[in-house]
Order: sequence, then C-alpha cells, then structure tokens
Amino acid sequence: QVQLQESGPGLVKPSQTLSLTCTVSGGSITTNYLYWSWIRQPPGKGLEWMGAIGGSGNTYYSPTLKSRTSISRDTSKNQFTLLLSSVTPEDTAVYYCARDPQMVGKYDYWGQGTQVTVSS
Repeated sequence: QVQLQESGPGLVKPSQTLSLTCTVSGGSITTNYLYWSWIRQPPGKGLEWMGAIGGSGNTYYSPTLKSRTSISRDTSKNQFTLLLSSVTPEDTAVYYCARDPQMVGKYDYWGQGTQVTVSS
C-alpha cells in the first residue's frame, strides 16, 4: 500500500518561500514511469496542478507557476519537496502530494493534504 504524507509549516509570511515535503512509503519515487505531483486547492476553488517529478528525476511545472516553483527529491529518504517562492495570500490553500502513474492527471494515491496560510 502506497502512502504519501505532506509536511511543512502551516503559516508562511508574504514574500517568503513556502517549503513542503512529501514522504512516500510503500513504493519508490525512483520507479520509472511514475510521476509524483503537487496539487493545491485554494478556499472555494478547484484543484490546481502545480508540478511533478518523475521517477527519472525529470521535473514538470504548470506554466502559470513555473517562475516561482521548484520540485526536487531526496531518494535516500524517498521524499520529494516543493518550493514556492514569493508567496502572497493568494497562495493560501490546502496542498496535496499525489501519485500519477502516467502523468495524465489521474491520481491513484494522495496525501491527506496540509493547510498552508500566507499571512503576516
């Protein structure tokens, strides 16, 4: 059974960098043809895909967030990390990590989500 767990601060100040980590158990993040995504849901809005990292280490980003987003991984810990720079209150959302077996927007495993609020 694959499990994902997000971790990171729940409160970030405007202009700072948000950092979240997803710890994966029950499966390796280096497995080929698997993709590990970050997705967020602002209050009252739908899900927004932010980016992903593949089993090979290749990264993929939403065009609208690409300039502020970086995804990396620590294979020794089976974790991948999201950095979102220059945050504003509009980045307040529940942030999820999820697995997408074919990078087609169909996720088979999700983390429980973590609330991040951007506020001074």
